[in-house]
Amino acid sequence: MRSSPYASTPKALSELNQSRIVQYLHRRGTSSRAQMARELNLTPAAVSKLVARLISLGLISETGSLDSEGGRRSIGLTLNADRYQVIGVKFARSLISIGLFDISGRLLDSEELPPVDPDDIPGAVAEVRTRVGRRLETNPAIVAVGMAVPGPYLREIGRIALVTNMPGWRGVDFIHEFGQAFRVPTFIEQDARAGALAQSLFDPRISASSIAYFLVGEGVGLGVIDRGALVDGSQGAATEIGHVSIDLNGLPCECGNRGCLECYCSTVAIHRRMCQPDMQIQFPGVKAMTHAKACACLFDQARSGHKAARTLVDQIADYVGYGCVTIVNAYNPAQIIIGDMVAAAGTRLLERVQTMVSQRALPGLREHTQILLSRLPADATLTGAAAVAASQFLEHPASMGRTAVKSISTRRAHHPSSGKEHHDQ
Repeated sequence: MRSSPYASTPKALSELNQSRIVQYLHRRGTSSRAQMARELNLTPAAVSKLVARLISLGLISETGSLDSEGGRRSIGLTLNADRYQVIGVKFARSLISIGLFDISGRLLDSEELPPVDPDDIPGAVAEVRTRVGRRLETNPAIVAVGMAVPGPYLREIGRIALVTNMPGWRGVDFIHEFGQAFRVPTFIEQDARAGALAQSLFDPRISASSIAYFLVGEGVGLGVIDRGALVDGSQGAATEIGHVSIDLNGLPCECGNRGCLECYCSTVAIHRRMCQPDMQIQFPGVKAMTHAKACACLFDQARSGHKAARTLVDQIADYVGYGCVTIVNAYNPAQIIIGDMVAAAGTRLLERVQTMVSQRALPGLREHTQILLSRLPADATLTGAAAVAASQFLEHPASMGRTAVKSISTRRAHHPSSGKEHHDQ
């Protein structure tokens, strides 16, 4: 997911510089050739040649005149984000969702599969292949598929090392099941790491080169981007904060440890606490709810002033705060973004987390760490799955763009009206 800063051949150098131009326009929106040449430290002649190639592929377009220095007018260039699309697939233990995005991260449509039967994981995998394949058959604008899976995900072997509350997922080889399943490439990443990519690519508030995305949902995970690159670890499973113990003699975890953070602030843990006899009185019918609905109920009641709900949200926020203290001390990011279902607790949770960090994180680090709630317009993990695919496109625009152009041309040859419809989007 990262391009090398070195290019050993003219072709590789050209590909790298085309990627730099596409990524620049992705961040900037609109720019002139002269502006790009200055900011990317390229010659005007090189930029003109690269831009001509990207225009021929349909990746960028001229948009009209821009004001420039000295009162002269120059031609604006913009990325054709809506012409190239990616599929994102979110695997979240019992839930799977599929979304179609353009490469700027805009959600075009989405669907949620029926809840996963723990005894039929292969059936869920087959259903994903069918639904993604169906979309690819009818939409030649799709250039890649991204998947976000629960961690710890061992990238080199394609398997999840542990999935609490849904152990059947450990038997799935994601590389075998999806690596060659579709006409476009598939890229797979751990859910929190995918979420970090989404924040970096698609949220304009996120400007730092060192960020941490703290996923607090059915599981608890962390993705860290440092100096523009994901922190990997030897097996691609670094930053597994959900299984960092916060209590040596605490609650037993399925990983074999005790007191893991995930045991206290995941939606599963929150729902379990709400189902205890003393709490069922406060939240009638909670036992029959899904984890997501139970948490939504809790957060709604806390906002309306329900005393027991507010107390429980504060307890959850303290545990999320402990996690943020660990993130600050261990990774020193400029920004921490809290996302997924527990982030829906909103301002009350955020302010308590910020107080916890101000009291307990290392002085000198905490003052330089901004803590935010995710503001992505769509589900952050689903958007993260799309970001995994979009980041590959942004790094390899020419090769993936050529594949898309070829796919559109082939489809036109067989289905003229359908092909034109997609090209005009």
